[in-house]
Amino acid sequence: MTDDIALFAALSDDINPTYLDPDFARHTAQHKVIAHGMWAAALVSAVLGTRLPGPGTVYFGQTLTFERSVRVDDTLTVLVSCAAKGVDGTASFDCL
Repeated sequence: MTDDIALFAALSDDINPTYLDPDFARHTAQHKVIAHGMWAAALVSAVLGTRLPGPGTVYFGQTLTFERSVRVDDTLTVLVSCAAKGVDGTASFDCL
């Protein structure tokens, strides 16, 4: 995951040392390097665009709540369920 964090930092230009510098991060509330919250959110986008509902999906919006930090050794589990289907081919998903 460390490589993913560095790549996301480079792509987003968010080079906050909390995400990249273990010495700096040691003195933060998390005491360790953490991942960007938006990187975790991007993983949800990847699920929607590649698996459920799949290729061709256009992402219109997302409401996020960050409940805790993602640390380098964490395993993330994302639960995605279809909450509603529109007659126009749109759908809404609940992601946890």
